[in-house]
Amino acid sequence: MPDLTPLVPALEIRGLTKRFGDKLAVNSVDLVVPAGSFFGLVGPNGAGKTTTLSMATGLLRPDSGTIAVHGVDVWTHLVESKRRIGVLSDGIRLFDRLTGLQLVTYAGLLNGMERSIVAERAADLLELFDLEVASGTLVVDYSAGMTKKIALACALIHAPEVLVLDEPFESVDPVSGANIRDILHGFVESGGTVIVSSHAMDLVQRMCDHVAVIADGRVLASGTTVEVRGASTLEDRFVELVGGRRHGKGPEWLRIS
Repeated sequence: MPDLTPLVPALEIRGLTKRFGDKLAVNSVDLVVPAGSFFGLVGPNGAGKTTTLSMATGLLRPDSGTIAVHGVDVWTHLVESKRRIGVLSDGIRLFDRLTGLQLVTYAGLLNGMERSIVAERAADLLELFDLEVASGTLVVDYSAGMTKKIALACALIHAPEVLVLDEPFESVDPVSGANIRDILHGFVESGGTVIVSSHAMDLVQRMCDHVAVIADGRVLASGTTVEVRGASTLEDRFVELVGGRRHGKGPEWLRIS
């Protein structure tokens, strides 16, 4: 892992804005992700999380604002910044008619790596994710957990400094989820930075040392997990910030007795 200057954030977003027609999806977002942190981004559906991460990783051009990855402006130096980032996007289809080994190899070659290095790293990653036996199986035949793991292997093949993961644990069984968390914690302990978007508040509270709450395209709170949640749980603090909770027990006809 490269020697990174601690004072330079892993990700720094200033004044980020994005519209889709009349919809203001991201509204002047400011966000700083410290280098070496495990950072959670939480918010309700339609909050702007995926749009923000797509712009931060060079997948979607912003209307205004700046984004820097370890001090490198993403949209001024797109290729250089993408070398520093590994991305697992929620809902993005993989080339699932390739085998697991072929897919990871393809990801490495797309990043401009030498074929010999790709082969060595692909073997290491398949072993790390316990996918050696399935390396010759088409990805379309993988389970949800296996698919998440092979996608994460593709994101790691070029040894990025920052991992950006959108809903990495959705539809993943507990064993696969635990293995993925162990790998991500190891990545952070080695000096990397993980940014994860998730709806699972308890998981984010246990896993992340920093967190930001986003709703209606704006950041409502950001800081260490302890600072953001205060004396309550992260879920309770989230509901307090976002609002919309109903306390009724439902209509009479839903009650059994």
